[in-house]
Amino acid sequence: MKNSVRAIIIVASLLVSYAIWRLSPDYIRRGGPLLVLGLAFLFLAVTIALDRWLALRAASGRAHPVRFAAALRDKVRAGDVDGALADCRAQGGSLANVLGAGLQRYRRLGGGRPGTVPRAGVDEVRRVLRETAALECPNLEQNLNALSMLASVATMLGLLGTTIGMIRSFNALSRAGAPDATQLALGISEALVNTALGLVTAIAATMLYNHFTTQVDALVTSMDEGSYELLQVLEGEGEAATGR
Repeated sequence: MKNSVRAIIIVASLLVSYAIWRLSPDYIRRGGPLLVLGLAFLFLAVTIALDRWLALRAASGRAHPVRFAAALRDKVRAGDVDGALADCRAQGGSLANVLGAGLQRYRRLGGGRPGTVPRAGVDEVRRVLRETAALECPNLEQNLNALSMLASVATMLGLLGTTIGMIRSFNALSRAGAPDATQLALGISEALVNTALGLVTAIAATMLYNHFTTQVDALVTSMDEGSYELLQVLEGEGEAATGR
């Protein structure tokens, strides 16, 4: 997500939050202008979650990673490197990008059936696999730190609204004579509404962060396993071919 897009989303979230706050029932508006920021945080969390869902869905590829990797290894064993590369382009996603980069280097080195490239060439393929995987990981983890930050800051923002509301309530109680019931109720309402919004945003953002982190870990594991198994095919059958 580019910086200009982020800025537009933040401004739009603030404007929409302000409009919702102005049109909300009276007991919601009593939460004070701080609710505008709280609502904006909630909208940002939802926007980031949608962005990550689309990105990770694309990164997962079209077919199941295990079936794709198994079919790819079978084609490499048969020496059909071009067919394996075509499968990578059709599959899409992080695993296909990593294995496809390794196979492209393997083909440039003259690789056909396993065993046709020397050990130094296999080491070169291993380096390409490792570097491509390292480039894929930041794309998978993009904006997850922002989602985690929103969960933490939303809690603090709710606590700040609670504190301001309680200050208003105690100020009403501290006046000489009968307490100002209106100000007392307004302060308590402000405290509770801000607390509720902060907790809702924090809970939602934390659950989404954990969900997407689990998905990213699964994708990284599939890239590591797929790279290892591909290298095993190249090295194992290569050694067998050398020994015959």
